[in-house]
Amino acid sequence: MIFRITVALALAAALLGASPVRADAGRPDAGPTVFEAGFRAPLLELSPDGSAWVLSVDFDVPLTPALQDAVARGVPLYFAADFEMWRPRWWWWDAEVAEETRTWRLAYHALTRSYRLISDGVIEPFETLDEAVRALSRVRGWRVAPATALSAGIEYEARVRLRLDNSQLPKPFQVGSLTNREWNPQSEWMNFTFTMATAKSAQ
Repeated sequence: MIFRITVALALAAALLGASPVRADAGRPDAGPTVFEAGFRAPLLELSPDGSAWVLSVDFDVPLTPALQDAVARGVPLYFAADFEMWRPRWWWWDAEVAEETRTWRLAYHALTRSYRLISDGVIEPFETLDEAVRALSRVRGWRVAPATALSAGIEYEARVRLRLDNSQLPKPFQVGSLTNREWNPQSEWMNFTFTMATAKSAQ
């Protein structure tokens, strides 16, 4: 399913069935958004310190039964979230604004009988695979672009996805992933548009 949204709080609220509110992403002192239960659409906003644009999104983790069995047997799985943003230009090639990738390592630790999710050097232990997958599926506050990368009043196109990084699998599994969808689940892009509000319209 492709999401086409303008990432402003008024539209995000409409998607959630909440009361619409005025978007204030253009304000330098705009605070973090409160996420409702079940929030799924990508949301782009300024970080609390105003230095960067941060992305929050809920993913469907591409974890097939074969992959679940593999990680339970000690095979580490690597997942990568890809983010791309560009400014469309009808008269020339689109202008690239941001491109970021964030990776996670999901593995079972036999000694402690727990699952570990590792990203950016941070280790999170979980008692069950379901708990680890839920944590992986909820990305919050991912810094994807400096605050100065976007200009007010300009519409940007963006997309984000979560995929299994097959290149990190052991060699025998890499070969199998070429022909077996259980080892190569397809990841769809979530597409959306974003227009930063001006300070005047946000007041």
